Amino acid sequence: MIVSASRRTDIPAFYSEWLLNRLREGYVQVPNPRCLSRYSRVELSPQVVDCLVFWTKNPSPMLPRLAEITALGYPFYFQFTLTPYERDMEQNLPPKEILLKTFQKLSTMLGPERVVWRYDPVILNADLDLEYHLEQFERMAAALEGYTHRCILSFLDLYPKVRQAMSLALAQEGKEADETAMERIAQGFSAIARRHRLGLFTCCESVDLSPYGIRPASCIDQGMIEEILQCRILTKKDPNQRPSCGCIESVEIGTYDSCPHGCIYCYGTSSPQTVRNNRADHDPKSPVLIGGLTNNAIITERKMCSRKDSQLTLF
Repeated sequence: MIVSASRRTDIPAFYSEWLLNRLREGYVQVPNPRCLSRYSRVELSPQVVDCLVFWTKNPSPMLPRLAEITALGYPFYFQFTLTPYERDMEQNLPPKEILLKTFQKLSTMLGPERVVWRYDPVILNADLDLEYHLEQFERMAAALEGYTHRCILSFLDLYPKVRQAMSLALAQEGKEADETAMERIAQGFSAIARRHRLGLFTCCESVDLSPYGIRPASCIDQGMIEEILQCRILTKKDPNQRPSCGCIESVEIGTYDSCPHGCIYCYGTSSPQTVRNNRADHDPKSPVLIGGLTNNAIITERKMCSRKDSQLTLF
């Protein structure tokens, strides 16, 4: 199986000690986000986990732990979100120059094929216009040239709570890009990506940008995982994601409302106070990311198995 760690929160930035404890003990309890008294017990032994996919905006706290994760027998790669926005949108992230250096350091440790750059989301308003994004993408692509082989971009989705958060925090709220704006961004980004030896992909966008050399992404990508494992995996498209998502099936082990980066466009956070309360309730020794098992907990053993096809080895 593939483990997603995590679309819901930034485990590398804030919960790497907890993750190491879970890997050592070989299991995790994951609450159902729609019914918090129900938990799935997910086995995390290296015999079952084929690959870990880390999603992060700041992997620096996890860097000293990567050698141990490798020694325990877990293959992995990173989805590293790195955008140009300032603290009015991303309140608690380190400065961008430090994050660029962290990206370079992570790539040097793992290799560029195991670190994917996410320019996500593309936010447009009167200040963050086409010229702004072209200038920033050029600057960042130049700094990351040779440190990654692919970049995934995604355009802002204004879910109701995201719209509310942005309107409260900014004088100008973001707007969803129309097809014309997407194509203008795609044309400019594509030219920049070619100059800096980057493959460019989109995440969950319905518009066809293939005329600009931009293909739909699979963030949890079968081809990448097979290259890392050097064998085929028997899997299928993840039925729990949006129809336009190309990811293969995985098991999510994160929890919403637990990331304190303070990104105002984040769909995984309902309020800063809820995040603070959950962070205070975190115990790195607990089998659950936030708090512990409730008194009325209903635990279901999730059937897990490796998807590797040992008969088909890549050479």
